[in-house]
Amino acid sequence: MGFQCPASRHQAQKRANETSLDREPARPRGRVLRIAASVAVMGLSTMTIGCAQSPDAVTADGTTTPPATVERPAGQAQTGMASYYSHRFNGRRMASGAPFDPGSDTIAHRTLPFGTLVRVTNLRNGLTTTGTVQDRGPWTRGRIADLSPRIARQIDMIRSGVAQVEIVPVEIAEAPE
Repeated sequence: MGFQCPASRHQAQKRANETSLDREPARPRGRVLRIAASVAVMGLSTMTIGCAQSPDAVTADGTTTPPATVERPAGQAQTGMASYYSHRFNGRRMASGAPFDPGSDTIAHRTLPFGTLVRVTNLRNGLTTTGTVQDRGPWTRGRIADLSPRIARQIDMIRSGVAQVEIVPVEIAEAPE
């Protein structure tokens, strides 16, 4: 009774191996749970994206405001060469009466009123920033604006010294009466 034929034992082992090959190898339970959790989080994130609001849309008292608009031009765009103030102008009085600060957002323009906010775009690389007209000039032929060193750095024109720019008034200040 306890004796078994070697051939039958071999056949039983072969049948066991065949059935184990048909099954997929068992995955670790932790890995399966991590995958399921990742899929659930991604699904919830995808569903809630449409419900999200920008932080600027809700005020402190809970009321909503329309989304911020892109700065629209308030005047005619001008294209031409711009340079930036030399260090020797630091502290000198500008046409507006204020001392020049190289860290400010000062722009010198011949005709725009003092206090006008302008958008300056370096046409070579597309970098844009804003500044305020606080001085008159430039007095060099062929230039449309002088920029503070801070603005020149922001639009990456420090190395070249001059650049082809577009100047667009965004908010024109009221001229004093």
